[in-house]
Amino acid sequence: MVEPAVTRDEVLQWLAEVPDPEIPVVSIMELGIVRDVQCGADVVVSLSPTYSGCPATEAIEANVIAALEDRGVADVKIKRVLSPPWTTDWISDVGREKLRKYGIAPPERGGSRQALLHGQRCVPCPRCESEDTEVVSEFGSTACKASYRCKDCLEPFEYFKCI
Repeated sequence: MVEPAVTRDEVLQWLAEVPDPEIPVVSIMELGIVRDVQCGADVVVSLSPTYSGCPATEAIEANVIAALEDRGVADVKIKRVLSPPWTTDWISDVGREKLRKYGIAPPERGGSRQALLHGQRCVPCPRCESEDTEVVSEFGSTACKASYRCKDCLEPFEYFKCI
């Protein structure tokens, strides 16, 4: 049996350095889209797109291949994992904090179920933490974000929608 040239832990460390192309302050690991890594004769990276129509999916896959090839991994395969579908609950605590510091209100865990069951959600301002905010548009700069405004500090901000 031939030992793999790289270990799973090495690959996971390298993937932690691959930024999301739409929100470069968070890595694909922090977003929770890396589902698995298998190392053998080739390296297979299983990824879950944030949603089926995400325009960044192919860019992320290309960036993963490039990151591993830059480190000498010759044979990289990408496996798209659609089930279970990605959820914002998979964003790490570190990723949530990076989003907040960047000015994007992170989704709360289980927020999509809460919004369905209890109606309007409270989205705290990522700048001043006020809960006195309002929706400007359900559509932000990308389909996964909504535009909000803080009524206290008057700053606009985006909210990473719960999925």
